Amino acid sequence: MVANIICIKWGTLFGPEYVNRLYSGVRRNLSLPVRFFCMTEHPDGLHPDIEVLDLPVEPYRAEMDAALAVANRQGAMRKTSLFRRGLVPDLDGPFLGFDLDVVITGSLDPIWTLAPDTVAMRHDWVEARKGRPTGHGSVFRFDPERHGFLYDDLAANPYQEVEKARGSEQRYTSHKAMDRGVFTYIPGEWVVSFKYDCNPFPQNYWRDPQLPPDARVVCFHGRPKMPEAVEGYSGSLIRRSRPCGWLKDHWIDRARADLGAEFG
Repeated sequence: MVANIICIKWGTLFGPEYVNRLYSGVRRNLSLPVRFFCMTEHPDGLHPDIEVLDLPVEPYRAEMDAALAVANRQGAMRKTSLFRRGLVPDLDGPFLGFDLDVVITGSLDPIWTLAPDTVAMRHDWVEARKGRPTGHGSVFRFDPERHGFLYDDLAANPYQEVEKARGSEQRYTSHKAMDRGVFTYIPGEWVVSFKYDCNPFPQNYWRDPQLPPDARVVCFHGRPKMPEAVEGYSGSLIRRSRPCGWLKDHWIDRARADLGAEFG
């Protein structure tokens, strides 16, 4: 059996090193062989073992973008292109997907095997505090053959679906799966937030960022960004961070040892 991993990179905000380091982190932390895909229009610099999928121009793009403009969330639902049935014709089994601003710090086997046949995401931190049921899109597991409705429903009614989800891809994805009874929350201790769980205010003023013992994925939503956290960040009174040695180790040093300096 092979673990199918997927990410999407559009535009130039993230360089190829983000994809390569994610690839290295995944394959170092899964017990299965890894087949790694990246959907992008900029494949230059990617490790040769990464399979490139062309970033499509979806037939529903104009209507989707019109609704996103109203929600002031331009480009926010590009990830739904990953959900199309037949995206990879010879695919066998589900995908485990990741955003690029994450670092893998522990075994991914429990996430890969969690509640098979369901869409799995971590509870969004802000939505959880407000008692609302919404997944966070940084880590997501789905099977395009079983969960192709995630693409089909948007393609059939792009303006209405974007409007209903208020321009949020993670709200659209998790609520669609919940409505079908095929949603599972990834345990919060496995997928953690750097700013909330590793470097919370005000402890960030007197201690280094801490890696929780059962963390498998650390998400860098908001500030600091990953390079900022490596070097130390003082651009915000609340989100400041001392230099993070364990991030440099897991995200940069181990990837370079695995892939070589050219790709790490």
